[in-house]
Amino acid sequence: MYPEYPFSSHFATIDNGHDGHRLHYIDEGAGPVIVMVHGNPTWSYYYRHLIALLSKTHRVIAIDHLGCGLSDKPQGYPYQLRNHIDNLEALLRQLEITSYSLIVHDWGGAIGLGVAGRNPAALERLVILNTAAFRSQRIPWRIRVCRWPVIGSLLVRGLNGFAGPAVFMAVTRRLRPEVARAYLAPYDSWRNRVAVYGFVRDIPLTLSHPSYATLKEVEEGLSGLAARAVPTLICWGGQDFCFNDHFYQEWRTRFPSADCHYFPEAGHYVLEDALPEIKVLLEIFFTGNLAGTPSATDPVR
Repeated sequence: MYPEYPFSSHFATIDNGHDGHRLHYIDEGAGPVIVMVHGNPTWSYYYRHLIALLSKTHRVIAIDHLGCGLSDKPQGYPYQLRNHIDNLEALLRQLEITSYSLIVHDWGGAIGLGVAGRNPAALERLVILNTAAFRSQRIPWRIRVCRWPVIGSLLVRGLNGFAGPAVFMAVTRRLRPEVARAYLAPYDSWRNRVAVYGFVRDIPLTLSHPSYATLKEVEEGLSGLAARAVPTLICWGGQDFCFNDHFYQEWRTRFPSADCHYFPEAGHYVLEDALPEIKVLLEIFFTGNLAGTPSATDPVR
């Protein structure tokens, strides 16, 4: 049904103070665990090529957040950062995973590193792809509009004005039509776009926002990971209109020993625009060879 996504589906029932809901995830391969955490408005489909590549040597877990992908989409659920962190943590606990590496993108940065910050010793390696896990006031106008009361819900849930445009605004290389359709398939109605809107509303810009304190906790946890010198690889698309170079430089500051690779022609969906280069870097990174040289395309180093 979904091109380049031949994986078996798994479901876990998650109950963190709410009625139990089914969380969909991919579980492929065997060996050291790599957990892949997507953002908004994607789902585990974003990682399809990395699942196929890395499951040859590792056990790969790729989650669909509640409300996303093939997971349940409850309408009255509080789609907030703490809930997503709790859900991922609960899944890892159910699967009896006590140590793992992370690959994070978009909201997956705050969610995945939110879990890692609670138990830094469990994190073995970290791959950062156009994301943030710290507070910022930088938000593009086109996303800010999607947060407005009434208008935002009509745009995001009614007109598909967030997930729909992402299939061409988040890339610099045109997606094949069948791939674009696969990205959008789980978000085909007002009801099924509930979490897409929830993520947009959950961007914490003020102290009074319900997720502000949670994001602050996630941010504070980054220092513990940096202090442990967790091996870190950063692959960054330079044409990202949301997570722009400001965020890239922030990550470089917080993880100064990271192996950084900047792709000036790639967009927010960096795995779509720079996949061949990133696959090589990941193979090297996860075989333990961290002696790579800085990318020639990195404008800072």
